[in-house]
Amino acid sequence: MVNEYMPIAMSMTDRSCLVVGGGKIALRKIEMLLNYEPDITVIAPKVDDKIQYFGDSNKVTLKKREYKSPEASMYSLVISASNDDEVNKTVAKDCREAGIPVNVVDNPTLCDFIFPATLRRGILTVSVSSDGKAPFFSSNVRKILEDIFPQHWNKLADLAADFRKLAGEKYPNDAKMLDICFEKFLAADWKELLKKKDPKVIKQEMEAMLQ
Repeated sequence: MVNEYMPIAMSMTDRSCLVVGGGKIALRKIEMLLNYEPDITVIAPKVDDKIQYFGDSNKVTLKKREYKSPEASMYSLVISASNDDEVNKTVAKDCREAGIPVNVVDNPTLCDFIFPATLRRGILTVSVSSDGKAPFFSSNVRKILEDIFPQHWNKLADLAADFRKLAGEKYPNDAKMLDICFEKFLAADWKELLKKKDPKVIKQEMEAMLQ
């Protein structure tokens, strides 16, 4: 079977995003987007109290009115979560005609992209997708991943980024030594090291890995 959706990591910082709809489903999409600092506009005649709070605190631009075709074409990414199917179809049509990627919640046939089940641990993001065909299954796999990647991976992922920088500074033109350093980092007993929560010990261990 050929998969339809290709996984891709895209920068969302300052990207203009439109969310059409103001209910609980739209709220979940907005809360997810806020983790990545895009420029979010929400259009809906009525909105959830928390979406109203986001608007009042300038986390999103809130326009409490009906969607006006073809305004979706003014944005670079669109999510339509209206409880009106006709509105969702209109938004999808406007996006397709303008070449704007659109996600229509719970309607894969109108989607250019879908949202995988995602687990975040610091800078590490692990996503699982069933190609939009069995999202309940993806969600269950995500729960399994929570045990595979416990909370200490938040700190570990950040340390990995720091270590890559240190190794690159010490061996800027030596790919072989970089690989050796990375292997040492990955082989360390980080679960025990992080239990100690002693920055000096962790720094010493990382310095030793660079030798």
